[in-house]
Amino acid sequence: MRFRLTDDQAALRAGVRELLERRFGRQALRAAVDAPGRLDRVLWRALGEAGFFALRLPERDGGVGLGLPEAVLVFEEAGRALLPGPLLATHLAAGTVPGAASGETVVAAVDGELVEWLDAADAVRGDASGAVALRSVDPLTPLHRVTAPPGAAAVPRGPIAVPPGPEAVPTGPVAAPPDAVSVPSGPVAVPPDPVAAPPDPVAVLLTAAEQLGTAGRVCELAVEHARARQQFGRPIGAFQAVQHLCADLLVRAETARAAVYAAAVTADPADIAAARLLADEAAVQGARDCLQVHGGMGFTWEADVHLHLKRAWVRARRGGGSAHGAELLAAALAG
Repeated sequence: MRFRLTDDQAALRAGVRELLERRFGRQALRAAVDAPGRLDRVLWRALGEAGFFALRLPERDGGVGLGLPEAVLVFEEAGRALLPGPLLATHLAAGTVPGAASGETVVAAVDGELVEWLDAADAVRGDASGAVALRSVDPLTPLHRVTAPPGAAAVPRGPIAVPPGPEAVPTGPVAAPPDAVSVPSGPVAVPPDPVAAPPDPVAVLLTAAEQLGTAGRVCELAVEHARARQQFGRPIGAFQAVQHLCADLLVRAETARAAVYAAAVTADPADIAAARLLADEAAVQGARDCLQVHGGMGFTWEADVHLHLKRAWVRARRGGGSAHGAELLAAALAG
């Protein structure tokens, strides 16, 4: 299946890419790596002014009024640029959390037992009262884990205390009621819900779009390096083994692209699950193969390849990960 972007969609993608190259180039990326956990509020407001978060919000509510296919294109560019921050949670909160659409409010969200960018958030969707720091493999994506030992009682206490439910509330200390039981200080243990809510299909699809952006970018990086790097007096791209790696990178990226674009049109949960599986594979395996093409220099801190691989690992954990998508797709096929 071949998808052709409309003139408006092509202009939107080009405009977002130009904006990110201008406002979040390699120098800004490296500055973000050197300051993990700190969010650039100026950039965040610039994204809000450009309509990044209000893209799917109706025009009558102050949004751009576009649809899911356009959001996929925008998030693909964000993934390509390794744009940091809780982009997905803030985008989904536009229209319900004051200031989210304009970029004035940074919104994080509880995803299973993890919360991305909790320390930088002004509001949190879900119950993050038991969130504690978790060292992430991705220096651009600080994570926190919601702990839940068996039999522990939930206590609404801590620097981030959010009542259960989809509502987002400002972060900050919460005063205990007069008859509250005194408990020792430390992380709050929150028991897991007996039935976990299924991931939001829109969140799953936009995560797949970010993975698609990484898959496309690492393919570009691998080809550029294969053309420039000389070995035995020839570009390494002249060797068949390297050619096969680059070809596999392209095939995986384009297969995932067709699936993600199709799912954006149909919005079918099974299509979204299939797109997510393909996009996760294209991003993670693609970054690994790109690292292989780069050889020893790909493992160095100065190279950007490892950042794409680490970010792909972190995204692959969202929304139940590949296991939830595989089960949903299997159920759809069996039915």
